[in-house]
Amino acid sequence: MYKYILEAAGNINWMAVMSLITFMSVFLISALLILKKDKRHISHMSQMPLENDSSNF
Repeated sequence: MYKYILEAAGNINWMAVMSLITFMSVFLISALLILKKDKRHISHMSQMPLENDSSNF
């Protein structure tokens, strides 16, 4: 049944192309933002869960 619905919808290859473009753009933007972050900030954020800070309680 779904096969006939998809055949009646026509050429839907543009949906696959648009989803690939969307995924790649989100991936590339997030990778660029991560690479542009300051290394000290990343190091500080990675050590936060391990710090023993009693001032928060």
